[in-house]
Amino acid sequence: MPRLNSSALTDFLQHHFEKYNHPDFIETDPISIPHAFQQKEDREIAGFITALLAWGQRPVILRNAQRFLDLMDRDPHSFILHHSPTDRKRFSGFVHRTFNGEDAIYLLKALQEVYRHHGGLEGLLQKHITTPSEFGHSISGFRNELLSFKAPARFSKHLADPLRNSSAKRLCMYFRWMVRKDKAGVDFGIWKNISPAVLHCPLDLHSGRVARHLGLLTRQQDDWKAVTELTTALRKFDKNDPAKYDFALYGAGIAQVL
Repeated sequence: MPRLNSSALTDFLQHHFEKYNHPDFIETDPISIPHAFQQKEDREIAGFITALLAWGQRPVILRNAQRFLDLMDRDPHSFILHHSPTDRKRFSGFVHRTFNGEDAIYLLKALQEVYRHHGGLEGLLQKHITTPSEFGHSISGFRNELLSFKAPARFSKHLADPLRNSSAKRLCMYFRWMVRKDKAGVDFGIWKNISPAVLHCPLDLHSGRVARHLGLLTRQQDDWKAVTELTTALRKFDKNDPAKYDFALYGAGIAQVL
């Protein structure tokens, strides 16, 4: 397929954004897990847990995220605020790929600290937001605070660090869920104190392949440098909401449109 001109590229991105930013998208996607809840804090906690587990086969991700929430009595915010160290023991046998019971127990401890003393996950990110070009530093600050409650060494691998040139795909995806809002109702838009303009587009094998095919990305590695290159290119199409094109790139990649 020949390289699209600017007008055709705009049309391609908008068409596929509208096609995949649709409620039909929710059912088989990890975002379906937080969509089962109505309260802000329940959604952001369930979403964060799901995002951390969102690698591997989708049916396994969905099953294990549901299992984690079942262990929280399907009342995430209340459980985080009120659970005791004894309550955490029920998670000791939890396993999802390399995420194990030790990781689960620390995650619960960290989230309890965040929600009791640090204004929740939104507040934790907001305090590190500066400019869109510094969003990698914002994510790294968010990550470091989550690791600051005496995290076991092994837990750090579950929170990617853009300052170490990780693409931080799952964190970028999670922030898209929480910050973006439009009439389609897929993303939640419940973090109203953070602008969608600072978000960076999640990058994985599928979206990266399509982005390179379209000429939006030249870097071959799927790392933070590639994320910033791609997001800079997408800002030319919508500077106020560049991450919305995740729907277009990922959807077209899965459907093998290109």
